[in-house]
Amino acid sequence: MEPHEKIPVLELTVAELQAALAEREQAGYRAAQVADWVFKKSQTDPAKMTNLPPALRDMLTVTACTVERRIDSEDGVTKLLLSLGDGQHVECVLIPTADRATACLSTQVGCGMRCVFCASGLGGLKRNLTGGEILAQILLLQQACERRVTNVVFMGIGEPLANYDATLAAVRAIIDPERLGISARNVTISTVGIPRAIRRLANEDLPVTLAISLHAPNDVLRRQLMPAAERFTIAEILDAARTFYEARHREITLEYLLIGGVNDTPVCADALVGLAHQLRCNVNLIRYNPVEGLPYTKPNQLAVQNFAQRLKKRGVNATIRRSRGADAAAACGQLRHTAEESQ
Repeated sequence: MEPHEKIPVLELTVAELQAALAEREQAGYRAAQVADWVFKKSQTDPAKMTNLPPALRDMLTVTACTVERRIDSEDGVTKLLLSLGDGQHVECVLIPTADRATACLSTQVGCGMRCVFCASGLGGLKRNLTGGEILAQILLLQQACERRVTNVVFMGIGEPLANYDATLAAVRAIIDPERLGISARNVTISTVGIPRAIRRLANEDLPVTLAISLHAPNDVLRRQLMPAAERFTIAEILDAARTFYEARHREITLEYLLIGGVNDTPVCADALVGLAHQLRCNVNLIRYNPVEGLPYTKPNQLAVQNFAQRLKKRGVNATIRRSRGADAAAACGQLRHTAEESQ
């Protein structure tokens, strides 16, 4: 790092921050003070770190991300549209309950998975986020909502395992007691299923939860809905998931987005049972939130209930995810897509 360059706090571990400060002839204890401001107090403006000398504040940069738009749902969900330093946009969401506050984070600007039902991939993949840009979403959500994040799900815009290094850097910061200090067991990484990356994740010393966005019970339908699925079969993905379970002893979550008249039939339910019985898993059923301009609809309530019951009667641990934030551009990527179209 050049002496004239700002120190990018969110991109560094505390030890790396301490080393960077030492290069600028700053005392070692200053790193802990900076970390306290950023990770414990969610302060992103160095000028407001009042116990640091002005010269040190001028050496630091926390994030170039700013909140461009905020939407608050009637049920308490907050969605932020963030502007990045290069003018690109991502979304993040805080979903509160009485005893937890879950942050849903993005890992890429846009998405290259090309799922036909999803707003996130409209316009394709622009770039990966850095680890610091991923972490900034938590800090800005905490600032906006004045509530400490307790759980993190990587279910926002982008494919986390296609941005593996930055995602893992963010995860390590999230669980690091010197930084955000959130339990690894409260962190979920959701993926469309990249077998090699899942196996790599299995070798990390991280007891996180792995969620696989399945959305179809057979390869033919899955490839129609998720063109990126052409690269891997469901069998290959489930085999990698078993490797993850055997290494980490954490049950897998199979996420299944129910789209009206497409994948919510009894035949699909029965086929999903067969897949679920192949590994230790839970099935999370999600009602589709329609996206303007796309020809897909929300399933009716009876179809959702019947689908869930069909799974449960055959021994599958299935739950229906409660829909939140329906009045806050609920489908992932909608807010960003609207912002991009208006430019």
